[in-house]
Amino acid sequence: MKTSFEYAVIRLVPRIERGEMINVGVVLYSRGRDYLAVRTHLDPARLLAFDPTTDLDSVRAVLDGWAATCDGERRMSLGERFRWLTSPRSTVVQAGPVHSGLTEDPAAEHTRLLDLLVH
Repeated sequence: MKTSFEYAVIRLVPRIERGEMINVGVVLYSRGRDYLAVRTHLDPARLLAFDPTTDLDSVRAVLDGWAATCDGERRMSLGERFRWLTSPRSTVVQAGPVHSGLTEDPAAEHTRLLDLLVH
């Protein structure tokens, strides 16, 4: 049986003033399946070609923080965590617009979206 899900692409915006971005991950939430996770993929050569001053270790640390929010924050529900992660911000790592769909398997859909939108 299909259930609804929401997702947002995680974007790296190394120089906010330029407005250029690279997709580096996907955060996906399915209330019906109690699923919230972030999956990321960093291509260092591509990121450094885009902006040679990018601090890859800092980007990884921020993305690790997103994963920790998905996995460990118990004071908020999964939905609250998803909304917090996808709220607008003016930082180097940010979420794009939230989209929705239907799936039987949120984890498989998450992999499909990462392949389609990031790899």
